[in-house]
Amino acid sequence: MNLPEHIAVIMDGNGRWAKKRFLPRMVGHRTGSENLKKLINDCDDLGLKHITFYAFSTENWKRSQEEVSNLMDLLREYLDDHIKNEKDNNFKIDFIGDMSKLAPDIQEKMVLVRKLYSTHKGIFVHIAMNYGSRDEITRAVRKISQEVRDGSFEPEDITEEMISSYLDTSSYPDPELLIRTSGEMRLSNFLMWQLAYSEFYFSDKLWPDFKIKDLLEAVEAYNNRERRFGGR
Repeated sequence: MNLPEHIAVIMDGNGRWAKKRFLPRMVGHRTGSENLKKLINDCDDLGLKHITFYAFSTENWKRSQEEVSNLMDLLREYLDDHIKNEKDNNFKIDFIGDMSKLAPDIQEKMVLVRKLYSTHKGIFVHIAMNYGSRDEITRAVRKISQEVRDGSFEPEDITEEMISSYLDTSSYPDPELLIRTSGEMRLSNFLMWQLAYSEFYFSDKLWPDFKIKDLLEAVEAYNNRERRFGGR
């Protein structure tokens, strides 16, 4: 099977998974978190090079204070688990988004996880936390504008490649394939610049039920498509 170099995933449906079972929403989020851990290891075994997961968006702060607080506690547990079990994991991990809006202890845990996993040899996992594509592009434009003001370069020097280099994802390739679970068919402010020529695959599976066999079905569908990048 021809694997894409980079797959992006919008993990959707934790709340609906819990609701179908008459369980609290947080049970769905916790089950989804466990599924994420399992799928990362399965993707590492598969030999995939990069995978980006949309975990918490800039819009998710609009949820109830209780749910946001619970999600942040779940993130702390997730990071603590990776710190504790670092030697049992083969993958590399980093985070994209505006980390400055997260609690200081969470930021510290993220820095430590990134450092501990930096020398690993497996799949490179990118977790989007407090991430929004419009926010990312806005932050990039601000940085570029400041450098133009400082005289580092002229406006006419700005290219697509330069803009890409100011994005959170500058150090790795754009995704060839986007997968979204739960049957929803929208980007939800995720990697809008990077997904310009990606193939999209929408699964009806809710995230806690999405397994490696479902990801392989998405890859098979990807392999059956002809990517022309605007050409003929």
